[in-house]
Amino acid sequence: MPFEYERVGKVGYFTIRNGSVNPMTPAMHKQFYHMMLEFLADDEVRVGILQGAGDRAFSAGDDIKNDYAKFATPKDELTYYLAPKHRVAEGEPDTFTWSREVLSLNRFKPIVGAVRGYCYGQGMIYLSHLTDIRVASEDAKFGFPEIAYGMGGAGGSTRLSRYVPHTIAMEMLLTGDPLSAQDALRANLVNAVVPSDQVLAKAEEYAARIARHPQLALRIEMEASMRCMDMSRQDALDYVKNLYRMQRLAYNGEEKVDAFLYKAKN
Repeated sequence: MPFEYERVGKVGYFTIRNGSVNPMTPAMHKQFYHMMLEFLADDEVRVGILQGAGDRAFSAGDDIKNDYAKFATPKDELTYYLAPKHRVAEGEPDTFTWSREVLSLNRFKPIVGAVRGYCYGQGMIYLSHLTDIRVASEDAKFGFPEIAYGMGGAGGSTRLSRYVPHTIAMEMLLTGDPLSAQDALRANLVNAVVPSDQVLAKAEEYAARIARHPQLALRIEMEASMRCMDMSRQDALDYVKNLYRMQRLAYNGEEKVDAFLYKAKN
C-alpha cells in the first residue's frame, strides 16, 4: 500500500511509500484521508509521526504526469470539484482533490514530521498543515517547484508567511528554489536537524514526550492553539477560558490533577 498507517502504543505512524522519491497519487490522498479519520477517532493514540520511506525523500510531491484523473468533459470535472459528495460514490474517479479533504479535517491531535531528503510540493503542503514539530535530516530540502510549471497558489494554501518570515516564504514560493535543512532551521520551519539515520529516533523522542500527557489536555491545547491564531486577543482569551473550564470539570477529581490543583486538607 503506497500510504501506510500503523499504531504502536500511543503513537500512530503514517508512512509515504511509493518508489524512491515517494510521489503522491490521487489514490494515496484518498488512503490518507481515511487513515487520518482513523487516527483522529482513536482515543488511545496521543500523537502521530508522518514520514517518507527510505532516505531519499519525504515526498517529491504529486505525480501529476503519470496518475492524474481524467474526465470526459470540462463540465464533469467542474461538477466533481464543486460537489464533494461525489468523492465517496462508488465508481467515481480518484483525483488530487482528495488532498483538499485531508487538509479540511479538524485536526486537534499533534503530529511530528520526520523528513529525510526531498520535501517538495504537496509533500511540503502536508508537512506545513499536518505537523506541529518537525525533525529534518542534514540533507533535507524543502520547496515549492510548482511555480516553474505555471502552477502558483501554494503560498495561499499553506499560509506559509504565518510560520516563517515573509521574505523567506516569498523566496521559496517565487523562485521555486529549495530551502536547505540548516536554512529551514534558522527560519523556524523545523525544530531539529540531525543525521539521516537519527531522524526517526528524534521524532519518536518528541512523540514520547507528548504521549506521556493526558489525552484530553493534549486535545484542548491543540484546539486552543490552532483556533486562537485566527481570533482577536479578547476572543482568544474567552475561548480558552471556556475550554479550560470544561477540561477541569471533565477530570472530576482525577488523582494526579486533583493533587496539583487543590491543596490537601490537614
